[in-house]
Amino acid sequence: MKVLKPLAAALLATAAFTTAAAACEITLKSSDTHPDGYPTVEAVKHMGKLLEERTNGKICVEVYHSKQLGEEKDTIEQTKFGVIDLNRVSMGPFNNLVEETKVVSLPYVFKGVDHMHRVMDGPIGEDILKAFEPHGYVGLAYYDGGSRSFYNSVKPIQSIDDLAGMKVRVMQSDIFVDMMSALGANATPLPYGEVYSSIQTGVIDGAENNWPSYESSGHYEVAGYYTLDEHLIVPEVLVMSKVTWDKLSPEDQKAVRQAAKDSVPVMRDLWQAREKASEEKVRAAGVEVITEIDKEPFMAAMDSVYEKHVTSDKLKDLVARIRATD
Repeated sequence: MKVLKPLAAALLATAAFTTAAAACEITLKSSDTHPDGYPTVEAVKHMGKLLEERTNGKICVEVYHSKQLGEEKDTIEQTKFGVIDLNRVSMGPFNNLVEETKVVSLPYVFKGVDHMHRVMDGPIGEDILKAFEPHGYVGLAYYDGGSRSFYNSVKPIQSIDDLAGMKVRVMQSDIFVDMMSALGANATPLPYGEVYSSIQTGVIDGAENNWPSYESSGHYEVAGYYTLDEHLIVPEVLVMSKVTWDKLSPEDQKAVRQAAKDSVPVMRDLWQAREKASEEKVRAAGVEVITEIDKEPFMAAMDSVYEKHVTSDKLKDLVARIRATD
């Protein structure tokens, strides 16, 4: 019964695109919680253009942005059943399903964005994409999620002590919850769409995210302190329903996989531009941006998170491989 409401929403939204997609033999429905124009949304649109061109109009992609098909938790479930064909999702909600995604969701596991790209574009990234398949998804490509930092409506966070007792929204992931506990804050898992009103009404004090999400969501309007601690650099993933994938011919599967890979450089260019524009807009709005912060105590506090979540030999090996990547 839990899936009926999201499924109904998906079917209603699908009807709106029926006429536009009538010319294509195969129309892939793609979900994204971000608004139209966001780099991830535009990247999947670009993927669709490539597919349409390369298959001579046989395969089209219709992108349902702005949570039209539901929050990420709902769309992940719909994708498994094949109601949604493609889905751009944050790694966090997959942590309890695909064990390997825990590693790239760990605080400070990457040395920086360039390091993350080298890791995810190589054998480690491919191994993690393959890990989705036994769970009903085909991993296609990684998009950037930026560096995530803390923001709140109460006070500047300049040290780990400033987080003590603060109610901070996190994605629905055990790692994120444990990260906040290790920092002395009270983790509050909430859907992304509920963050603005929750800060506004005092249900939570703040959240954590990257520049574009902080800006595009309007969270900077109700949480005027942004601390660049950059505790997470978590790539996002583009997955396909294995139900849909198995219906495609080997030739079409190859075309889908290649178009997804070819959309990545486009997404990264758009992301860099958007990140800069979002930062400029937020600063112009008068948000207090805290840049002078000692990250060492934050990093040291993460030992307990690693001990709890990096328990299997498989995960320990992945962490070691990431750290060994130049």
